[in-house]
Amino acid sequence: MLNFILALSPILLILILMVGLRWSAARAGAAGYLCGLIIAILFFGATPQLLAYAHMKALLFSLDVLLIIWAAFLLYRVADEAGAIRIIGQALPRLTTDRGMQTMIIGWVFASFLQGVGGFGVPVAVTSPLLVGLGLSPLAAVIVPSLGHGWAVTFGSMGSSFQALLAATGQPTEALAAPSAIFLGISCPVIGVMIAHTLGGWSEARRLFLPALIWGSVMAVVQFVIVVAGAWNIGAFLAGMAGLLITPPLTRWFARSANNSTVQPADPTANSSLPHLSNSSLFIALSAYIILIVLTLTVQLIPPVKEFFGQVVIQAQFPEIVSAHGFVTPAGAGRKINLLVHTGSLLFYTSALAFLVYRRARLYQPGAGRRILHGTLQRVMPSSVSILSMIAMALIMEHVGMTELLARGLAQGTGAWFPWFSPWIGAIGAFMTGSNTNSNVVFGALQLQTARLLGLPVSLILAAQTAGAALASVAAPAKVVVGASTAGMAGKEGEVMRKLALYTLLLVLLISLLAGVSIGWGD
Repeated sequence: MLNFILALSPILLILILMVGLRWSAARAGAAGYLCGLIIAILFFGATPQLLAYAHMKALLFSLDVLLIIWAAFLLYRVADEAGAIRIIGQALPRLTTDRGMQTMIIGWVFASFLQGVGGFGVPVAVTSPLLVGLGLSPLAAVIVPSLGHGWAVTFGSMGSSFQALLAATGQPTEALAAPSAIFLGISCPVIGVMIAHTLGGWSEARRLFLPALIWGSVMAVVQFVIVVAGAWNIGAFLAGMAGLLITPPLTRWFARSANNSTVQPADPTANSSLPHLSNSSLFIALSAYIILIVLTLTVQLIPPVKEFFGQVVIQAQFPEIVSAHGFVTPAGAGRKINLLVHTGSLLFYTSALAFLVYRRARLYQPGAGRRILHGTLQRVMPSSVSILSMIAMALIMEHVGMTELLARGLAQGTGAWFPWFSPWIGAIGAFMTGSNTNSNVVFGALQLQTARLLGLPVSLILAAQTAGAALASVAAPAKVVVGASTAGMAGKEGEVMRKLALYTLLLVLLISLLAGVSIGWGD
């Protein structure tokens, strides 16, 4: 029991510091790392050689994930500095005069699209002011996009969270992609109905049920198809794009529907100050994302191109590592990084080309390049520190047997009920760190080992981990603070979290039911 408590201590410390004392993920992650390092040395036999190899693996693992995170936010800053995000956001409400439909377009479909390429709280930060402009209360303007982008988190930010899960567990993409996309896809239309419910209760949920079902089903199916086809890094991005593309015909159909006799009109003054937007300006605004699609599909679908750029590989071989207490980590290769075709590299290429397009279109003010770089560094540094420290902590724990010990304890404590608990473990990790990525790093290997000890399908357990983490991450204090600050709710984060809590708990419960039933059917 003492060893189990010691092994759990680094994770508990992070939870206490972030939730109880409201430390940032960077500070709490560093404290958790130091705690794990000291316990590993004093109680679990970590040797200098073991620590050296664990840290080398952590650097490769971190590089694999951070390349995507850095480049994804860089692309967002390139587009945002040019005003492209604002132009797209202004164009969407013009498609309908129904406030409920406008809210779902901005707070769900557009927020999901933004999560596909940005992350870092960008969907809420960008869309909340737009929703306030449409006439929503500040509270609703934060709740709606917070809920709206949750289903797109795992395959959003160009798949950084899914990449972290793959790296943490060593599982093949094809094993985890489909079940993860299915769990998250089922939650997508449910989220649409929940958003309608936040606007006007069950009557509004019933009124907007069909549009929510259509939007949610289209985005879920597109994400599933893209992810299963192997292009999981653009799964949420293309799903959000598909949602935007079906918006014009869907809004026209809804306006003509005979059942739409109780339309909620939009605030007549909400869009009166918006400037006229031409098709050419909208096309230029979207050019960064068109470039991203073309580059990604070119590399993915043209074998000679993929083979040529795939020649530059970063990988290291590691020997068998044995702790002073006899715990063995087998020899093997570290994380393989195909540098020139890495998702992060494709995003860097896209950012450079998009910057040239926007500059040629004269959308930048003087000093734009400096502001883009400064804004990117300012936003990604805290998350980078937290990811680095938590990855190092997780790998040290794994190499000295702390993760194995926790897995055995969970297996004995939950037994056949573990699939029902698995999404909640991921949810707790995301809530305390504010990140699906961090949750997958901290708990991915633990879930893997527990599933193996119990003889459960690893793919379904890990899918439940990342789906639960994705849906719960939207209610994390770190994310709520960002959204609240842009909608005039600063200082009222507790009110936002209380309102989000019920919806978030229901979504994680949905994943718990799906995981339990799926594994039950498998047996």
